Amino acid sequence: MHSPKLTAILSLIFGSGVSVALDNGLANTPPMGWNNWNAFACDVSEDLLLQTSERVVSLGLRDLGYLNVVLDDCWQDVNGRDKDGKVHANLDKFPHGLKYISDHIHSLGLKYGMYSSAGEKTCARFEGSLDYEKEDAESFASYGVDFLKYDNCWHAGRMGTPQISYNRYKVMADALNATGRPIVFSLCNWGEDYVHTWGMSIAHAWRISGDIYDSFSRPDDLCSCGTAADPFCIAPGTHCSVLFIINKVAPFVDRSIRGGWNDLDMLEVGQGGMTDEEYKAHFAMWAALKSPLMLGNDLRSIPAEALTIVNNPAIIALSQDPLPQSVARVRRDVGGSLVPDEFGNAEAHVWSGRLQNGDQAVIFFNAAGAEITMRATLNEIFVADGPGGSAPQVNSAWAVHDLWAHRMKTETAKALLEAEEDTGRLTVLREANWYNATETPFAEGLKKGDPRLFGVKVAEIAARGAFETVVPSHAAKVFRLRRIATPETESQKDEL
Repeated sequence: MHSPKLTAILSLIFGSGVSVALDNGLANTPPMGWNNWNAFACDVSEDLLLQTSERVVSLGLRDLGYLNVVLDDCWQDVNGRDKDGKVHANLDKFPHGLKYISDHIHSLGLKYGMYSSAGEKTCARFEGSLDYEKEDAESFASYGVDFLKYDNCWHAGRMGTPQISYNRYKVMADALNATGRPIVFSLCNWGEDYVHTWGMSIAHAWRISGDIYDSFSRPDDLCSCGTAADPFCIAPGTHCSVLFIINKVAPFVDRSIRGGWNDLDMLEVGQGGMTDEEYKAHFAMWAALKSPLMLGNDLRSIPAEALTIVNNPAIIALSQDPLPQSVARVRRDVGGSLVPDEFGNAEAHVWSGRLQNGDQAVIFFNAAGAEITMRATLNEIFVADGPGGSAPQVNSAWAVHDLWAHRMKTETAKALLEAEEDTGRLTVLREANWYNATETPFAEGLKKGDPRLFGVKVAEIAARGAFETVVPSHAAKVFRLRRIATPETESQKDEL
């Protein structure tokens, strides 16, 4: 844990705009967008990409930062590489080629992403990029790719130490850079070989676990680590729950930096396997933990309730806050009086993290099987700035703002989904006074104090006091604490 002095120094560095990772100006906040894999796997086509990109725009998602439309595996010609070592698109699925799709996506003000693997084959058994990095990077650049998801299947045994994995992935990083095209590089090596210690040297994001699936807490043998935080647990597979991934990333949340992010995998919101409260908790935790936010459902048939989760600007503002600092877990209660859920999980967390303007994000996360009352003191909330109540922030009073209070009404979302013309959808969004990050970027809106990004005040915490709230089972309460200004606290603020 950083000392208060080091925390202040890091805040000054981050706040100055200095990039500490690749220093190439890409992914200065966690990337956002959509990826087809969770909902469609190999069932991809030109129509799917074009229809989805149109939907990203018409539902107002582009204007909340969801800019990347990413084509995952199975785009390749089944005949493999040509005589020049190039992989081409499957023309049955993409009859006009991939540059055509890219051009259409770009014409909508979006970015185009693609997929390959740092192996002999991709995870779906198509041609991988191992030892063909130069050829494939040149192809991606020629298609107009802006984002590359780079997987870990069929790696020919080139793993087992950080150096081996680093070297394997660095070849593609160098090849992408050599094209001259700015391409966000997202590693999908499942957390192997301590990627959280070296990923930021060559990439903009790195996966920290096996693949997510649409469950809040169900354990599965395919996600086989018995101890989620064990860094020696390799090849963790698939079917990793939301709870598993959160526990996996907890020990190294501080490794994310500007331009380089812990990737908790794609979002499952709207897939149908979780409750509304579970999806809200899933989305809010991914945002506050500074994971890339990649929608993984079919946007052409997204439920209204799911749309009102992923389009909440007050939650997205945690992700896109200019300070590249994740929330951290300040308390974890396991067992005791907590009632286990159907899978035997009985735990509750408090997460807390500083925001650029001095506000504090606080999340009460209940993974137990029954509703509980959760409580946290200012000493706990600000422990990163000084243990034992030594943080100067504990001497201030704080206003508590509920970040789900301005969630879009379901009726509004239904009207948005049912509108047949773009003009009708724009009218719905305008009448709802919905936030538009294309017009006002989140950093600017936060600086101006736009109320749509700050939730609704629901309580106050006295200096050196505590706050408690009731949290349903498998849910999270998400708050932004805002300092209540007094002459004394203003002088303390200057000391931070």
